Amino acid sequence: MEYTIRIASEDDIKYSNEISDLYKRSAEERGTGIALRQPAYILKKIKAEHAVIAMQADELAGFCYVETFSSGEYVSNSGLIVKSKFRGQGLAKKIKKTAVQLARSKYPQAKLFGITTSDVVLRINSELGYKPVTFNKLTTDAEFWNGCSSCRNYDILLRNEKKMCLCTAMLAPSKLEKKQAKEAKKAEKKIIKQAVKKAIKDAKKNKAHE
Repeated sequence: MEYTIRIASEDDIKYSNEISDLYKRSAEERGTGIALRQPAYILKKIKAEHAVIAMQADELAGFCYVETFSSGEYVSNSGLIVKSKFRGQGLAKKIKKTAVQLARSKYPQAKLFGITTSDVVLRINSELGYKPVTFNKLTTDAEFWNGCSSCRNYDILLRNEKKMCLCTAMLAPSKLEKKQAKEAKKAEKKIIKQAVKKAIKDAKKNKAHE
């Protein structure tokens, strides 16, 4: 099945109510924690070009959006959702990958993070470079944690002073951190290569003097 995955535009505002209903139905189906999103909030993300939408022909297939916290120090790809009839085809990973690219493009210095109870999202996040972390590694921005208030497990989060819940917290490096890590690895390989080259040269030199 062919899908179109792209940055949502104002032409997609018409899907806001349907997307909001998807979150509600998913929470009911899974019976686990999932924050609900109102149409007005989804509309806001679409208008800001902070959302990724997946279409199958003219039908909505999936959605995800980007939001920042702690003055841009953290960025999350939140609300990853795929309509039930399109699940099991790798669509969620494609949407998430596009959302990660969008987040790093708009906020290159921000760390990527998320919390989830979904084993599918956990697997996708791991494949995209996210690592499990404790909640204290995430943003302390009240706006993010208040977003959990519509989740059925919110009382668990509050009882644990927002230090743990049923969700798994995951963190991925910023675009800048990835670049720095790549450069550091490249520099390390260069040093090793030079050391090996020197060792071979010294060995040949010593052999010549024997």
